Amino acid sequence: MNHYANLAAALEAEDLDAVLLTGEANRFYASGFFTPGGDATALVTRKDAVFFTDARYTEAAARHLDGAELREVKPGKGLMDQLREVLFLKGVRRLGIEDAAITVQSYRRLEKALSEEKSPPQLVPASEAILKLRQTKDQEELQAMEAAQGIAERALEDIVKELRPGVTEKEIAARLQYLMLNYGASDMSFDPIVVSGPNGSLPHGVPSKKEIQPGEFVTMDFGCIYGGYCSDMTRTVAVGSVTEEMERVYRTVLAAQEAGIAAARAGVPGKAVDTAARAVIEEAGYGEYFTHSFGHGVGVEIHEAPNAASSNDKPLPAGAVISAEPGIYIPGKLGVRIEDVILITPEGCRNLTKAPKELLIL
Repeated sequence: MNHYANLAAALEAEDLDAVLLTGEANRFYASGFFTPGGDATALVTRKDAVFFTDARYTEAAARHLDGAELREVKPGKGLMDQLREVLFLKGVRRLGIEDAAITVQSYRRLEKALSEEKSPPQLVPASEAILKLRQTKDQEELQAMEAAQGIAERALEDIVKELRPGVTEKEIAARLQYLMLNYGASDMSFDPIVVSGPNGSLPHGVPSKKEIQPGEFVTMDFGCIYGGYCSDMTRTVAVGSVTEEMERVYRTVLAAQEAGIAAARAGVPGKAVDTAARAVIEEAGYGEYFTHSFGHGVGVEIHEAPNAASSNDKPLPAGAVISAEPGIYIPGKLGVRIEDVILITPEGCRNLTKAPKELLIL
């Protein structure tokens, strides 16, 4: 799976001759081959592509790359020397760069290297155009995301059998990671969040040595990577019993999530989806305790465009995958979040998450 053709079409629309991909997310999106950090660079032109990396990755790259020329970076023939050569041979005059990711130091190094040419190419910001392109997922991307989601849900089925008083948040987080890797994940989408009881009021709380107690909620937010694409989900379960307030909060969050999902469709502004869910929570009297947006885009990165947030007045595009994750967090007392991922369609949306959401009391 690669997206050279998509990028080439975008170059023409943006009046660019080529784009230089230095960040690992966009580099993977283009090539379908993962290399960490700054260990590779990809150049995509309107007609072809070149992938630069060193001897640590050239054998693997040769096996996996399709549709790109592979060049080995080595002493005496470094990246900048080869890049200048390729840009000159291909007649690149306007070169897109990842302005949202490139460091000042890297930019200056690139600018200095290219300035050695008589007519250096103009460096043009291109991050927004690339991120816009990544919003719409194709079938191969969706298959990878659904596979990643399936792995996470299989781990959920197992972990609820292990939730009991005396088990710590850290133990549950560690087991989730093991289970997802064991079931085929290549990595985690992010470090799992496992919080219980009063710790549940921390939306991004870090798992601690706190032991789970009877009568508490346990919130688990986790996901994994499969085929280079992320999954993301949250389930909140109760251990032993629930109070009337706990049940009321849970039902409110579930109703809010369902309202947001019902409002989600292509062409609807992201903020409208957020508003639909937020209205349910506000009407129940918990408005001040919903402290983040309804959702964010998911794909190669766990947080990417588009967002279903009050700040996003742009229409959601068909083919985007976003999280659906309202929550209520009462400081020092409890927290509830329920999260699915949904595919935006012209007719509405399709939920990629199959795990049940009714209140589970273990």
